Amino acid sequence: MILQADIATILLNGLQQGAIYALLGIGLTIILGTMEFLNLAHGALYLVGSYTGLLVFREVSLTTGLLHSFGITTLGVDGGFLAALVVVPIVGFVVGLGMEKFVAEPFYDRPETDQLLVTFGLALIAEELVRNVIGGNTFQSITPQQVFGVNIAQPVDLPIIGLYPSWRLFIVGIAAVVILVTFIIVERTDFGLVVQAGTHDSEMVRLLGIKINRSYSLVFALGAALAAFAGLIGASIQTVSPQVGTERALVPAFLTIVVGGAGSVRGAIAGGMVLGLIVAAMTQTYSQWAQIVLYLFVALMLIVRPEGIFGSTGVSE
Repeated sequence: MILQADIATILLNGLQQGAIYALLGIGLTIILGTMEFLNLAHGALYLVGSYTGLLVFREVSLTTGLLHSFGITTLGVDGGFLAALVVVPIVGFVVGLGMEKFVAEPFYDRPETDQLLVTFGLALIAEELVRNVIGGNTFQSITPQQVFGVNIAQPVDLPIIGLYPSWRLFIVGIAAVVILVTFIIVERTDFGLVVQAGTHDSEMVRLLGIKINRSYSLVFALGAALAAFAGLIGASIQTVSPQVGTERALVPAFLTIVVGGAGSVRGAIAGGMVLGLIVAAMTQTYSQWAQIVLYLFVALMLIVRPEGIFGSTGVSE
């Protein structure tokens, strides 16, 4: 029973971490696959989402924030996190539109090294701005007491596992809904068809008369919104500091698409879940080896299947 409980706990923890990786991977893979643009500022979008979520959670809470100061305390819910669920993706989307217009677009036809330098520089600027404006302090994770009137502060008694934080189960559910909606948009809508076609042959899409540049802006903004949302989810279960963008988001995002396959939403989801389970399993058993095993697994994937789980050797060729 102890072994079963450990396995079940690893699965749940892996789903949490995997959801964050999948959100990051989806956002990055649709940008990289469709636009062939190497965005090292993707982690900065995660950073924006984390701090925006913290700000909204603290200032829009019905129990301690701005709404409380106006006497709005009778709704029976803690509105801070609910507001963050709406505000953070919108902020990420708007920031993504600006990044695509003023940073990415001028570098579409430039060498990859130029793209890497300008986006990595942007990531460093974002990190330093946060450190200088807000400070380098580490903030505790977002932990609301209740959502929609349901108490999520208390653990729930699960079969085999025993007591498990209900808040973490709620997070998994939210992330799953966002991932499912994104998958439907990319796989079942006209916009998604343009994105997929652009992934395989953007020049042919242009020849067919489709204004793919307009789709580029939406693709970049959608990817940015997903990265920001991943930052909100990450801030709900982990501490937040100015380094979260580079330490917890940028590298895992690239590892996710390496494992899953560039340009594939299915691959990003699968890659994120696989990596999340590996991290959860190693953290539960041999935490000091977690990062080593993670990178060894990715290196093995590059040797055995360099195109990734759902990738194609014909992408962008």
